[in-house]
Amino acid sequence: MTMQEAMYAQKLMTAEQALELIQDNDYIFSAQAAGEPAAILDKMQYLKKTGVKNTMLNTCLPLKDYPWLHDQEMKGVMAHNGWFFSGACRQSQKEKLTSDIPQSSTSILRKTIDRRVQYEKRRPVVLATVSPMDRHGYLSLSISAIYERDLINQGAIAILEVNPNFPRTFGDTQVHISEVAAVVESDRAIPIAKISPYTEVDAMIGKHIASLIEDGSTIQLGIGNIPNAVAHELRTKKHLGIHTEMFTETMVDLIECGAVDNSQKGLLNGYSVCSFTMGTQKLYDYIDNNPSILFKSCTFTNDPYTIGKNNKFVSINATLEVDLTGQCASETVGNLQWSGTGGQSETVQGAQMSNKGKSIIAMHSTYTTKDANGQEMLHSKIVPFLASGAAVTTSRNDTDYVVTEYGVAWLRGLNVRERVEALVEIAHPDFRDWLRQEAEKYMIW
Repeated sequence: MTMQEAMYAQKLMTAEQALELIQDNDYIFSAQAAGEPAAILDKMQYLKKTGVKNTMLNTCLPLKDYPWLHDQEMKGVMAHNGWFFSGACRQSQKEKLTSDIPQSSTSILRKTIDRRVQYEKRRPVVLATVSPMDRHGYLSLSISAIYERDLINQGAIAILEVNPNFPRTFGDTQVHISEVAAVVESDRAIPIAKISPYTEVDAMIGKHIASLIEDGSTIQLGIGNIPNAVAHELRTKKHLGIHTEMFTETMVDLIECGAVDNSQKGLLNGYSVCSFTMGTQKLYDYIDNNPSILFKSCTFTNDPYTIGKNNKFVSINATLEVDLTGQCASETVGNLQWSGTGGQSETVQGAQMSNKGKSIIAMHSTYTTKDANGQEMLHSKIVPFLASGAAVTTSRNDTDYVVTEYGVAWLRGLNVRERVEALVEIAHPDFRDWLRQEAEKYMIW
């Protein structure tokens, strides 16, 4: 047995034994989305038995609806903060067991370490899923590197779920067994997210966006129907590069068809740069042991100054609502937290620091609800004013391009009157007269 293997054996525990390492007042970070250590998180209610008090857990888009999210007996044992909400978090918030942390991805560590660790004197703990240890004693943080390596660098206690179904990746993902407090082994299946077929409306938006992306651009795409439609339209482009928060299967397709070669990025040429991923087995197989996919912490990938070093950087983000001056509400429905800021505000700013960069906000022009009689009602996503209580994710100072199925509104440099006209032109035709009337009524222009 090698020294590394002996160290691993010494630190191998059950999830319950690992959770006994948690102390009063600890601040616990869980890896994001598909990278969350579900085998450990499934057991978090065990903290009620250890007698620990006043701990805090920070999650980011948890995929499972864990029982502790709804367990009132966890009050006083563990408070839960969500950086990016899921449906389970939204329900937990209604039960007063979850609260949102408003912040961008590059500031999450600085703000939390400054406040929770240095001022409140909480001990940082990181929970993550890793691929198995190699012969040199290194485990890989696999599909989530948003803040895990940064936390370990800052002295966080590392409790890791080791799972052979998770791919080995490179970049800010390598953790030596000597840096780890406990390992918990599991063989659960890696979470799969299938690509959804996109609609005709998505395809129209995709064509508009693709028309704005030049050969040699560096792109940032997210997950969802509109990014999938955009990627489909980019297959005929040349010399594209990837610098993104999330690496997607559509990016694999763009690499394999030759549209992406990462040759003209200007920063880390030859590499596709990301912070996390989630998708199909095809995606996971592609990134496994693939040194051309570089996983970097969000403090690097989402830093606007880092982004600005890429040539022709194009950020493509979604929003829920845009007002007539260009303010974008992308994370709340009125006063209710729906998702999170994520990297939107940073990639928007970074795109405009990039040489010939562009920031694109994309959305359907409308959405529907049902009235008391079950009849569908159509609503405009371009509105005179954001809904009461809505959080502004992208300020009107930063909004560049807004795209719907009806076209492109380029807001950069326009005065408010010009912005109103540009946004009205890409609104659904049924709402254009109303928007102009509201603009006049409230002297928006």
